[in-house]
This record gives sequence, structure tokens and C-alpha cells, in this order.
Amino acid sequence: MSMLNASTLSHPASFLLLGIPGLESTQFWIAFPFCIMYAIAVVGNIIIFFIIKTEPSLHEPMYLFLAMLAITDVVLSTSTLPKMLGIFWLDSREIGFRACLTQMFFVHAFSSVESGVLMAMALDRFIAICYPLRHSSILSIPVTMAIGSLVLTRGVLLLSPVSILASRLPFCGHRLISHSYCEHMAVVKLVCGKVRANIIYGLFVAFMVVGFDVLVISVSYAMILRTVMRLPSTEARLKAVSTCVSHTCVILVFYIPALFTCLTHRFGHHIPHHLHIMVANLYLLLPPMLNPIVYGIRTRQIKARVIRLFQLRGI
Repeated sequence: MSMLNASTLSHPASFLLLGIPGLESTQFWIAFPFCIMYAIAVVGNIIIFFIIKTEPSLHEPMYLFLAMLAITDVVLSTSTLPKMLGIFWLDSREIGFRACLTQMFFVHAFSSVESGVLMAMALDRFIAICYPLRHSSILSIPVTMAIGSLVLTRGVLLLSPVSILASRLPFCGHRLISHSYCEHMAVVKLVCGKVRANIIYGLFVAFMVVGFDVLVISVSYAMILRTVMRLPSTEARLKAVSTCVSHTCVILVFYIPALFTCLTHRFGHHIPHHLHIMVANLYLLLPPMLNPIVYGIRTRQIKARVIRLFQLRGI
């Protein structure tokens, strides 16, 4: 009985998600654009994945990484949006303790996977531009799949301890999470004990994932720019740069909100809380929605097959 009481006191059976604190009266209407963005993200990424999977000519590293990105985007957005819409439309705020930890794992693990895939795509562009004749031998299909597997494994292994550590923290009956989903720092703020280990491990993971990935992306693009500037003609330079435009847009859309959210947790105490929550929500919505649009418009091969797919369906 004492062990049961200790377990009950250590964490509640469920949490209550507040949604967007300060915007409770407008959450119902905010849900409509969120729902549209989510629908675009799911449908767009499934179409991208289907086209790449069924078209043998697209079984190349760049498109395989894009297929991985599409699946990651579907998982990332689906891990939060259905529950978020339930909060905004149905006032369904309660989420079980284990369900909250599971959501936390999926949000952070697949954010790590998305960052890793973007890093892999930067490496692909670096090899394609700087070593074009050796691209297929360096980045073969088995190597591409191995990189994808390593990125997924890294996300699972590094982020699993975040949820495990959180499950052992004492919450002393605190249930109200001032967020729209179970984000790690929002949950940790409810703890009535020491959270030093969680914070230190969180910083370690941020350095190992985002720090490493951004470093590799930066070095890759620095080498790409150096190679491009050495090309003899302006036309050749523009052609080389154009192959990186889509990826650059996707990187900015993903990392800018992530950086804003991370810095707000550490230093942005004067930033309105509802603004922080809105950006955190858009961080999980904008990249999944924009990625298929950007690549669908900018990538000629995918654009042509999307048009052909709709023509076959009579749309």
C-alpha cells in the first residue's frame, strides 16, 4: 500500500493540457487553419512518398531522403495535431500520464530524425556538386538506406531517456501543462523535485543532435559555395545553386522556429507565453506542410509526376 501511495504521489494518473494560454477564447477558430495545414501535410507527404516509391527512376539518394522526410513529417504532425484539435474544438484536455510521455517521445525523437534527414540531404547536395562523378559510388542506395537507419536509431536511442527520466520525477499532484502538447520542458516545469539531470541530459541531446547536424549542414554548404564560385560561367553557377534552393528553404523553415522555441525556454522570459506556444505549434506544422509544397514546385521530376497522377485520377 505504501508503494502504491508513493507511486500515486510521484505522478498523477493524467495531465490537463491548457492549449494556448491567453488565447482560450480564440482557440476554436485557430483550430481551423491548423486543421487545414495538417490535412495538407498528411496528404502532400503521402503523395510525395507514393510517387517516389512507385517510380523507379526516382530511386536515387536525394529522392530517397525526401521519402524519409515525408514519412517523418507525417509521424511528427500526427503525434500532436489530433489531440491538439481535440483540445481546441472539443475541450478534451485530459491526457494520460503514459500517453503524455509517449507523445513527448514521438515529438522529440522524430524532430531529431527530421534534423538528421536534413543533414543527410545536405551531404547529398555536397557530394553531388563537389564530386559529381563519384556521387553514385559514394552515396549508393545501400549507403543511403544505412544513413536513414542510423538517423532513426540515433533519434530513438538519444530521446528514449528523456521520457524515462521524466517518468521518474515527482509531480506532487501538479497536472496543468501550460502547452498544447506534452513538450519536455513544459512537463518538467510541473516537477516539485530536482530536475538537474533532465536539464543536463536535454542540453547534451540538443548539442549532439542539433549542434552536430547544423555543423555538418554549415560545412557542407560552405564547401558547396566554394565549389560554385570556382565554376567558369554564371549559368553553371546558377544551375548548381538552384539544386540547393529547395533544401535551403526547408532547413530555414525547420530550424528557425526550433531555435526560437529553444532560446525562449532559456532566455525569453519576457516573450508573451501565447506567442511561444504558437511558434512551438507551428514548428510541428509548418515544415510538414511546406516540405511537399516546396519540393513539389521546385523539383521538376516530382512536379511532373504529381501532375500526371492527378490527370490519371481525372482531377
